[in-house]
Amino acid sequence: MQVTNLTFDEIEIGDTTSYSRLITDQEVQAFAAISGDHNPLHLDPEYAATTAFGECIAHGMLTGALISATIAMQLPGPGSVYLSQSVQFRAPVLLGDTLTVTLTVTAKHAKRPWVTLECEVTNQEEKAVAKGEAQVAAPTAKETVTVVP
Repeated sequence: MQVTNLTFDEIEIGDTTSYSRLITDQEVQAFAAISGDHNPLHLDPEYAATTAFGECIAHGMLTGALISATIAMQLPGPGSVYLSQSVQFRAPVLLGDTLTVTLTVTAKHAKRPWVTLECEVTNQEEKAVAKGEAQVAAPTAKETVTVVP
């Protein structure tokens, strides 16, 4: 698969993009292995049943990682550098939820090729599960890369 970025000069305030992904036990297990976060709330159905959620929920930062993926692959895309992120987790993500990340450019900073992105993540019921803002250094050169899934 080929992915082409948007350069700082091509990006306009108001530009938007979306990315969706189904969250399954496989994603949660892989994220736990990579991050080292083995909280039983995410991994042990018996334990999770005793919590306020009543079932396993995905890691909050797994949701954050989907924001990162959308930045890296779509807006601005390859060559972008994630500088900062503020995020508020609004609702739990359950196994079987389909999350949609929507990024919207809210500002461009001309002194440096930085953009501010409003980030919203919703589930299949269009309920916000996370909201925040990212600062990203946008690429200045056009680039198309081959991505190996």
